Amino acid sequence: MNDLTVHTYSTKDRLPSSLMEDNFFHSRKLFELSMMTPRHKPYLITMENDEGLVIAQLLALVRYRASLLPPYFYMQCRVLGEGTYRRADGSSCALYGHDSNRTDEETEYHAQLFSEMIEALKKIMDRRVLFIEVSNLSQKMFGYRSLKRNGFFPIKWMSIHNSLHSRPAEERINNRLKRHIDYSISRGVTTVEVHSNEDFNAFIKLLRRHHWLKPRRYIPANEFFKGIMEDAHGKLSITRYQKNVIGCTAIVYSQGQAYLWYSAYRRKTFAYLHPADITIWNAIKKAQEDKCEHIYFMDVGLPFQKNRYREFILSFGGKPVSTYRWFHCRIGWINKLLGNIYS
Repeated sequence: MNDLTVHTYSTKDRLPSSLMEDNFFHSRKLFELSMMTPRHKPYLITMENDEGLVIAQLLALVRYRASLLPPYFYMQCRVLGEGTYRRADGSSCALYGHDSNRTDEETEYHAQLFSEMIEALKKIMDRRVLFIEVSNLSQKMFGYRSLKRNGFFPIKWMSIHNSLHSRPAEERINNRLKRHIDYSISRGVTTVEVHSNEDFNAFIKLLRRHHWLKPRRYIPANEFFKGIMEDAHGKLSITRYQKNVIGCTAIVYSQGQAYLWYSAYRRKTFAYLHPADITIWNAIKKAQEDKCEHIYFMDVGLPFQKNRYREFILSFGGKPVSTYRWFHCRIGWINKLLGNIYS
C-alpha cells in the first residue's frame, strides 16, 4: 500500500471522477443526498494510486441529533458496511452484502485498506462527533483487529436476510402467515409505490408517528426520503386499506440486492388486517419480482433471547446471522468503560 494515499472529501465539487458507483451505501449519490439533507454531513474516505484512480472508498454520514437527556445535542457518525474496493481487473467489489466471487486474498487486502480508511476517519471525527458506529458488516470478523486497534468496541448484533433466488418466497412462510396475507388481500389491502406528494406526505406522517417513542431509531429529514423516492436506487411504498395508509417501507437497491431500511405500520388501529404482515410480504415479493438475489433487513436489533421484531421478520423464512456493530466514543473513560463491559 506504499503507492496508495488516503484522501478525505466533504464537498461534492472535489469528489474524484473515478469513484465506484454500483454500491449505493458508499456512492456519490448517497454523498450528495446526505449533503442536501438537513442535519447531515457526509465524509468520503478514499485510497488512491499515483494516477488518482480510486482503489477503495468508504462513506461516513455525520448526523446531528437531539436528546431528552444529556447531552441534549450531539453528532453521531455512522458507516454502513465495509466500503467498496476495486479489483485488479478494474471492477468493484462490495463486501456489504453477498459476493460469492470474493477470494480470501482479496478479503485480506481489502481489510488492510479498510484499516487505513478507518484510522483516517477516526482522526477526523474524534473532535467532531460524540461517537462513531460501524454497522452492517458482511462478515462478522472483518476488520476486527484494525477496529480494536483504533479503540472501537464490538456489541453483538443480529442480521437477517431472505434468499429470493433459490425457491419462491411462498414456500418459506408458515400457514399462519399465509392466512394473514390472504385475508388482508381479500379485504382489499394493496401496496403501491410512492410517486405523488399526497402519498409522500402520508408515508412521512406514518413513519414519524410510528417511531416517535423509539429514541434510538433515527429518522432523517423529509429531504432524505424525497431523494430516495426520486432515485433509481430507491423505492418508497405505502400499504393502503380504502383511504387509510396502514403501512410503509423505504427500500434501497444496490448490486442486485434489496435493503429494507425503514418501515412502519398501524398495528393497533388495524390489527385485524395484519398491516405489518402484508407490508413486509409485499416488500419481499417486489424485491423478488425485481430479480434481487436477497432482501436484507438492516436494523433487526440486539440479539436478546426474546425480540418480537426479530421473531416477526424470521417468520418470513429469513436466515439469522450473528454479527457485530462497532462503536467508538470520543470521551475516553466512557469508551474504555463500555469496551470493558462488552468485551
